[in-house]
Parts: sequence; structure tokens; C-alpha cells
Amino acid sequence: MKSFAYRAATALPLLLAMATPVWAQGNALQTGAASPAAPIAVQNAWARASAGANGTSAAYLTVVDHGPADRLLSASTPVASKVELHETKMDGTVMRMLPVAGIDVAPGKPAELKPGGLHIMLMGLTQPLRAGESFPLTLTFAHAPPVTVTVPVVPPGGSAPHSH
Repeated sequence: MKSFAYRAATALPLLLAMATPVWAQGNALQTGAASPAAPIAVQNAWARASAGANGTSAAYLTVVDHGPADRLLSASTPVASKVELHETKMDGTVMRMLPVAGIDVAPGKPAELKPGGLHIMLMGLTQPLRAGESFPLTLTFAHAPPVTVTVPVVPPGGSAPHSH
């Protein structure tokens, strides 16, 4: 009969090998970070709570490019029937939100999507966005593989949650 120490020593590496991918995958989804080998990382994702299920909201985040220059082409989420990349611009004395075909991302120059600038419009919400909840958002790039992040929802008028 094999000793307890022998069985524990042989089982531990197997248990760690099985647990590590689950932890690593969960951690990447929670932080919105890409794996170290991935060319694109998404940081500080957040959205504001909506007024109702059929309303609109916007998502904000920072895209960091660790590979060759790329372009964010689109985004999708199950919480909105339509998702568009937008830019806020002044047109005389009127602030307008206009769709853009894509957002360039370059190594060493993070693309910051923030209120009053570039952002992701969430239209035709399928459910209200409530503060304290979160939703998945998938970003599609010209070259890099898609990146899915978890977007926390802050109260109306709120700003980005504090990142660690």
C-alpha cells in the first residue's frame, strides 16, 4: 500500500494542472486583460446604468496593443440589439455622437474610449443595465482575435470604477 505522502505528492501536480486554467480564465475575464501572449489587452471597461430596458447606454474602456498596429472594427453584447462604435464631436454649439467605421490601435498608444470622446454605444437594450451588475462585451479587431471582457455597470452619471 502506498503512503499518504506519496499519493498526495503525485496527486497535487494533477490537481494544480486542472485548476490553473479555470483560475486563469476567470481572472482574464474579470480583469478584462488578455493573456500575456495576446496582442490586444482591454483594461478599465465600464458602462453607466440605463433608465430602462429599451434605452441606450455606452461602454468605455482602454485598448492596449502589444502587437502590430490593429483596428477595432466592432463590438457585440447580448444586452443590446445594436452596438456601434461612436465619437462625440462638437458641431457648432451642438454636441453630436456620430458612428465611426473603426478605431485605430497602435503599440505604445492605448486607445482610450471615454465619455465625451470615442465610446461604444449600446442601443435597444434587451434588459436594463443596473449599477452593481455586469455584462459581457466582445470586441472584434481587423487582425487580432476577438476579446471578450466583463463590463461592470456604475450608477447613472458615475465614472470608471477604481482599478487595482
